[in-house]
Amino acid sequence: MMTESRYALLVVDSAMALYRTDFSGRGELSARQMHLARFLRMLLRLADEFGVAVVITNQVVAQVDGASAMFNADPKKPVGGNIMAHASTTRLYLRKGRGENRICKIYDSPCLPESEAVFSIGNDGIGDSKD
Repeated sequence: MMTESRYALLVVDSAMALYRTDFSGRGELSARQMHLARFLRMLLRLADEFGVAVVITNQVVAQVDGASAMFNADPKKPVGGNIMAHASTTRLYLRKGRGENRICKIYDSPCLPESEAVFSIGNDGIGDSKD
């Protein structure tokens, strides 16, 4: 399919959702992470071979180990562990702000500094933040 037409973007929505249902419990954690690593390597090869950008959305879970929740205003961490983190070049964290506002934080990037951008989503699409 990719050789017949020109694509510029490949979006994988909620990449960990199926892994969390198909592989349950710590007993299957190793198999899940190995399968995930193969999947992410395949996406990287597609990006390199066909010059497409790959965007992966992911889930977050509450971090309940006590100590980090006390010092962290937003005690959530991405699902997928180090495999997902190391396979990603730039990681963004999206969260809801006040009203229609949303906040996009550059969480980890080799070429961009950590920063945030506030925007809004309305009937006419994505726009500047609403005060």
